[in-house]
Amino acid sequence: MPYGSGLSGQVGFAAETTWGTPVTVTKFPEFLSESFNWTPTWLDSAGLKAGQAYKRITRTKQSRFAVGGSLEIEAPDKGMGTILKHAFGSTLTIPTQIAATPAWKQIHTPGTKAGFGLTVQAGRPQPDGTVRAFTYEGVKISAWEFSCTDGDIAKWSFECVGQDMSTATGLAAASYIANTGVFSFNEATNFKLGGTATTASGETTIASGVTVTTVVNGITIRGETPMKDDRFGLGNAGAMQEPIENGIPMVTITMDGEFTQRTEFYDLMKANTTTALQVDFSHGDAGGSNPFLTSFIFPAVKIKEGNVNVSGPDVLGQQITVEAYDDGTNPVVQCKIVSTDTTL
Repeated sequence: MPYGSGLSGQVGFAAETTWGTPVTVTKFPEFLSESFNWTPTWLDSAGLKAGQAYKRITRTKQSRFAVGGSLEIEAPDKGMGTILKHAFGSTLTIPTQIAATPAWKQIHTPGTKAGFGLTVQAGRPQPDGTVRAFTYEGVKISAWEFSCTDGDIAKWSFECVGQDMSTATGLAAASYIANTGVFSFNEATNFKLGGTATTASGETTIASGVTVTTVVNGITIRGETPMKDDRFGLGNAGAMQEPIENGIPMVTITMDGEFTQRTEFYDLMKANTTTALQVDFSHGDAGGSNPFLTSFIFPAVKIKEGNVNVSGPDVLGQQITVEAYDDGTNPVVQCKIVSTDTTL
């Protein structure tokens, strides 16, 4: 019998062939929290009737509805392909095998999210052990974050909008990828600033980057895709039509560190210098001496904030904000995954 608590909770998802047409969920991440909700818009008549004070049930309407919410997971070393494809709008269809080893790589770079949609199902347990299925369709990822702080496991979070929800779909049987590990703070094996970015065969690399010496206690990488998500319209029975990207997307990096070396971030901010940034998390061996990897490369960034002040006797802190830009040649951001996943 299932637990009558969150211990029996589950989340599954799958890529839709047509946006807004639900499919059976097939991928199940081990997750920390989910907050998907179906939210209606209520219309209450404001008409005056002599002697009538309270709102009347006959003059109350549900006019339209939409889905919103988020998913937070610990950063796994397997099983990220589908959700990263939808987070970035990447064109990747299958991973690429590394030589003749069991290791496979995925390269995700930003692209349009037109036509992209996920079906997401949340299994929510009642105290009697019944796990109720809430199935959300037409889900698009409008923002994503990768974050890690000192002494902690790295995390991914995804902010979503969607079209509709059903409780009629049965609960899918959850299945999980065996022996999945997670990345942690101490596995930030490559943290470099500067160097020269080049892209060949769709993969970006940076040559001659210099290892960062600033003591950074936490990093958050965030991508945002503005979307017009109020496309309802006559004749659509209150359902939202597919959200359309309608603003300038942004990728930012924020770091919480110590004021270790002025020339490393502050001087770049002051001089309006364009530089490159690379952050890699890796561990173990996916095969052929290729470690499991989650790598971020930013070919052209500006240090937007990095001021320092003395506010007491402690070691000085430095809050650093970085924004990624299009350099006209390389992708704004590349997320490279190395794992044993042969499919997305």
